[in-house]
Amino acid sequence: MKKDGQEKAGQESSRRRLRGLTAKDGLIRHPFDLEYGVRTSGLVAGRDLHSGQRNDRHITAYYAIAPSVFQGILARWRERHPVAPLDAYTFLDLGAGMGRALLLAAGHPFRAVLGVELHPTLARIARTNLARWRALGRVEAPTRVYCRDVAAFPLPPGPCLVFLFNPFAAPVLRRLLRNWKSGLAGQAGPVDLLYVNDEQAGVLAGEPGFERLFRGKILRSRADAAADRAILTQQPGAEYAAPPWEDCSIYRWSGNQERKASR
Repeated sequence: MKKDGQEKAGQESSRRRLRGLTAKDGLIRHPFDLEYGVRTSGLVAGRDLHSGQRNDRHITAYYAIAPSVFQGILARWRERHPVAPLDAYTFLDLGAGMGRALLLAAGHPFRAVLGVELHPTLARIARTNLARWRALGRVEAPTRVYCRDVAAFPLPPGPCLVFLFNPFAAPVLRRLLRNWKSGLAGQAGPVDLLYVNDEQAGVLAGEPGFERLFRGKILRSRADAAADRAILTQQPGAEYAAPPWEDCSIYRWSGNQERKASR
């Protein structure tokens, strides 16, 4: 089987240990990993995620989403009346990391679940996790992980639900939207976007054609809040913090229709 071009180019870096993924680096495994025997825990700063690709300098960090936040934002989206049934949507996780959101999405009956990750080590681990998820019988949709630059990854045809857990800075998001522009104009199905830790929400708010359906805080469960607090206080230098919520947004591509912001 042929490898993606970027993955082949990154084989050497994929063998290197990423700082933040061992006990020596302060790693504490999240209860999600302990329960299911997968590997999604750890914090890797953006400066340690060099893959030799154009967008390396705009990577924020790797950290996996709290399962309760994922389920929370998916529930908020379903409350906003998707224009097609769930099984018509392709779930597209951009900046998939080691795949926790991908695994959680694969447990729902989407048309397909796709994860796109730039760093070959993280993509390799995500594939291993996906194999474990399949062995547990938890995959309800055709699911695949790609090792590619998200800005060059085309939107799949038909209804699409795009997921972002603040994986990159504004320049990549702007480039991504530019590359989507012609495809969105002729998109046969709707495109919705779930944005967790929405630091670059202003980019979407200022982009013609996107309607904001939701913006607010989604709380972690007590168990997830305790786990994330323990994990992030253990990190060397305590560089990141874990409040008991994530700031989230949901957007819908509405073409040339007048955009409306709603709470």
